[in-house]
Amino acid sequence: MTLLRVENLTARYGASQALFGVDFTLAEGEVLALMGRNGMGKTTTVKAICRMIPSQGRLEFSGQNLHVLPSFRAARLGLGLVPEGRRCFASLSVAENLIAAARPGHWTLERVTRFLPRLGERLGQRAASLSGGEQQMLAIGRALMTNPRLLILDEATEGLAPLIRAEIWGTIAALKRDSGMSILVIDKTLSELAQVADSAAIIARGKTVWSGAMEDLSADVTEQYVGV
Repeated sequence: MTLLRVENLTARYGASQALFGVDFTLAEGEVLALMGRNGMGKTTTVKAICRMIPSQGRLEFSGQNLHVLPSFRAARLGLGLVPEGRRCFASLSVAENLIAAARPGHWTLERVTRFLPRLGERLGQRAASLSGGEQQMLAIGRALMTNPRLLILDEATEGLAPLIRAEIWGTIAALKRDSGMSILVIDKTLSELAQVADSAAIIARGKTVWSGAMEDLSADVTEQYVGV
């Protein structure tokens, strides 16, 4: 069953058009990699899905038209975002960050801290005192506490040390394996994405240029649209 449908999605920042026709679908329980070079429209696509910016085209989540919803109502449908740059509430404790947007469901404070034990060890610490990797874990835990149907991870490993990156990828793999959660992940590291993603969509200059099963993604396509 299709959970998220994006067709001919366009968006602007004022007079400047950023998306010119983004198309992909994501099924229940699927992990989809949204790929492309920097500045090609990946984060703008996420902002449109989460209703942070106006957009046009077909944009449906669980059969509902997202275009008619404000961002908070879209979130309540089950969109959980781990934003680029983490954006934790620096002055709040780890526990306060986790419960700030919590909604009833499977993911409780106990389950999140059991799944991400480092957070359980630091519940009383201010988020500002955490390392970059710990803040990223906190951002993931905060999104899980909303009990989303779709978890969106925007550059969740960017700027982190290799060991921490491996830990984050392990967390994503565990979510796929143990929860069956639908996940939309933005990243550039093909080797890690290939381990977790079922399908992929590549954006170049604000438009989808390739989509399909991850196993069908060729080296030529990635070199043309993703490689540095």
